[in-house]
Amino acid sequence: MERGIERLQKLRERRQKAVALFEQGERQATVAQILRVSRQSVSEWWIAWCSGNDKVLNGATLAGRKPSLLPEQLALIEKELLRGAIAHGYSADLWTLQRVAKLIGSLTGVDYHPGHVWKVLRKMGWSLQRPTQRAKERDDAKVQQWKEETWTEVKKSQTPARMDSFP
Repeated sequence: MERGIERLQKLRERRQKAVALFEQGERQATVAQILRVSRQSVSEWWIAWCSGNDKVLNGATLAGRKPSLLPEQLALIEKELLRGAIAHGYSADLWTLQRVAKLIGSLTGVDYHPGHVWKVLRKMGWSLQRPTQRAKERDDAKVQQWKEETWTEVKKSQTPARMDSFP
């Protein structure tokens, strides 16, 4: 990271040298020779300098991933997660990645794709949890009946056709 910052600073200094040479009246070709850069680069800097476009002359910023959430933001997120999903208007007290992403966005203004929320949760020491109890509404007799009757019929109808049955 530090090497990247140093490199950007050196590039910025080179463009500033070019501006100083422009101000002294040097031609673009001479500036390119002195700074050992392409004429195309010098031409772009010249145009930017003439038009007052400091954005081009200052150069790019570091690309890449934005900084993580601050520790205070993580503490706030955890506090709200511990309150439970029902406290946040959901009908079941179950946190899904989509729900957590929405919570993070509303609390911090930082948008996370639901597929990446687990990284934040893991950083906070949370892990994947599944309910240990079955649904109260579950009827084991109906489940067994479905397996024996409906599923066997569905399975039979899904068997592949025999090759010799084709013309």
